[in-house]
Amino acid sequence: MPELPEAETIARGLRPHLPGRRILEIEVLRPDVIVGSAEAFVASLSGTRVEGVGRRGKNLVLEISGGLRAVVNLGMTGRLLFASTPPAGGSEPTHPGVRITTSGGGTLWYDDARRFGRLQVMDGPSYRRWDRTLGPEPLGRRFTAEALHRSLAASRSPLRSWLLDQRKVAGVGNIYAVEALFLAGLHPRREARSVDRADARRLHREIRRVLRQAIRFRGTTLRDYRDASGSTGDNGPRLSAYGREGLPCVRCGTTIERIVISNRSAFLCPRCQPDPGR
Repeated sequence: MPELPEAETIARGLRPHLPGRRILEIEVLRPDVIVGSAEAFVASLSGTRVEGVGRRGKNLVLEISGGLRAVVNLGMTGRLLFASTPPAGGSEPTHPGVRITTSGGGTLWYDDARRFGRLQVMDGPSYRRWDRTLGPEPLGRRFTAEALHRSLAASRSPLRSWLLDQRKVAGVGNIYAVEALFLAGLHPRREARSVDRADARRLHREIRRVLRQAIRFRGTTLRDYRDASGSTGDNGPRLSAYGREGLPCVRCGTTIERIVISNRSAFLCPRCQPDPGR
């Protein structure tokens, strides 16, 4: 599933193309990817102008004239692709769900093989209510080591589960939670409230480090993720723990193990990340 770095990479890829363009035509090819009715989605956006491209957590946010926002959650296999007319290279969609034709020549596609992603138009009050359901941005000023420690101290959840809760911190998914915990030397099953201030400072630093690295290398493509031009991300070979079951730890050489927490895989080095329950 695309996480913060992938959404940020897509947003950066769309910013040179979309702002200032008027939406001329919308075709909903797969109505099940729209929150609410497809007719209302089309009616609310037709004739409007894209004023900006942003991101909130794992979600793309298109700022639309009239105080509207189009929020796109990519689900597991969703892609936002901007294609010139005619499309160039890898920018042609393979599983199109929504086609948005813009002024100036060019088409924005929402493409989604499994169709778990969702598109929704929100007015100002609706967007603010939705925004308040998400935790702080991990690369923002509100996300401090002290704030992280206070929030962890109030939870009995395993650390990996805590990091995946978008109400606690917005945008971190399984890949970057696993990576940050490995680099911080913390076991994914460790109880959140057991983390002291020193551990919280280290975890805070590593969360921000792994996210910034992934953004710098345009996201992690394991299978489906593509940027706004249809290209794969380059961060995959730089992962230290995620997906490396059976391979030697990059720090100590111990074999990386896979465990399952809440029906999802986590990866760890049993020497660098000792299990507090043993």
